[in-house]
Amino acid sequence: MKLRLFLPVILLAVLVFSCKDKNVDPKNDTETNQWIYTNMKYWYYWTDHITASPDYNKTPGDFFNSLLYKYDATARPDGDRFSWMQESAKELEASLGGESKTSGMEYKLVYFPANTSNIVGIVLYVIPDSPAAKAGFVRGDVFSSVNGQKLTDSNYSKLLNTEDKVSYTLADITDGTLKETKTTREVAPVVLQEDPVFFDSVYTIGASKIGYVVYHQFIPEPYQTSSKAYDKKLDAIFGEFKNSGVNALVLDLRYNPGGYVSSATNLASLIGKVTANDVFYYKEYNKQVTETSLKKYGESYFYDKFVSKSQNVGGNLQHLVVLVSSRTASASELLINGLKPFMAVTLVGGKTVGKNVGSITIADEKNGIKVGLQPIVSKSLNKDKKSDYHVGFEPDVKISEGNILYPYGDPRDPLLGEALFQITGTHVTRQGRSARVLQEEASTELSSSISRKAGGSNMFYDR
Repeated sequence: MKLRLFLPVILLAVLVFSCKDKNVDPKNDTETNQWIYTNMKYWYYWTDHITASPDYNKTPGDFFNSLLYKYDATARPDGDRFSWMQESAKELEASLGGESKTSGMEYKLVYFPANTSNIVGIVLYVIPDSPAAKAGFVRGDVFSSVNGQKLTDSNYSKLLNTEDKVSYTLADITDGTLKETKTTREVAPVVLQEDPVFFDSVYTIGASKIGYVVYHQFIPEPYQTSSKAYDKKLDAIFGEFKNSGVNALVLDLRYNPGGYVSSATNLASLIGKVTANDVFYYKEYNKQVTETSLKKYGESYFYDKFVSKSQNVGGNLQHLVVLVSSRTASASELLINGLKPFMAVTLVGGKTVGKNVGSITIADEKNGIKVGLQPIVSKSLNKDKKSDYHVGFEPDVKISEGNILYPYGDPRDPLLGEALFQITGTHVTRQGRSARVLQEEASTELSSSISRKAGGSNMFYDR
């Protein structure tokens, strides 16, 4: 049986993918359910709340759902918002490794104009060499119709959640007015591996030498490899930052829903004013797992330390600014929480998700179990044993990117522009839109494709 631990990415609701194939053998369902129960009873963080008499006649998806200690703002504010199950363990593991069937375009959906049922999509970023990139999509593009139908809050899900070829009609937003163009672009999804280390640059502004890096997900390497290629790419970037003499850093996690804790540890070790003897985070499990693991592995099982990195820039940093949003979750929040005891961390953007818990992947394909489980099994704490961000981190400077998006690295981007201001004390470019206007624009957002990444917001631990 395969176990892989993580800190979940962004799930605002529990996602449960039910097995409802009419051809499923009820006997196999029962065996699968028994397997689910055994593993959930042992690993689940809220194991004390699992029923002692489950209904094994349910479909696996419904059965898994019935075991959860579900979050309720009034009755169970300490409940589970993030556990999920997926029909295919293989697809689950691939998606957590950055591989999925996609057009290569991530976007957000906003009501436009506000207070109507009309929706437009705004492209957040495009994976290089993906179908969307080849079709000409870039960050900031706007689309208002899909397959010839205007997007509304009643049809967007059906039109966009498909693996078929899709035709997008582009639009322009000028002076708060939407104008649909005659330009259409067709895109068919393919299986892609996403490189999460997306963009980097260095700015020299007066006495400040500022490193900037955009990181989209905590993934160490391409799926089914052991190369640590993406971690090494970050190492190389920070090596260049160090050689360039950077004394400030802007880390862009606004679209980062989480990922592998091993990569969070690697990145934190490149940034922090730390030593290899300092604790990055602690893990808190249920009583059963704690007792068993303590006997088998000892105290070291319950914490991870920073690692020694020759590319570490922490000793030279005078400022660390992290760009965050409502899509920033789990491993991203773990990194922020883990660095706070060692250095000042300035957050610019929007309130983060609030995921201070971790999950593991549980699969057993060798014995005929097709489903994959991703239950919450632990809570994370920093060196000071603090884990008080379950409602999200509030930004030090609240600002939205708005609906007019600029290329990565462009100081006109409100979040990057504000970060540079926090570091240098001067605005690099003229600020065209006020914070009030940006906040009004942000209030119209409905959702984004990023919430589907890796099943939601995940932070996972390697074992």
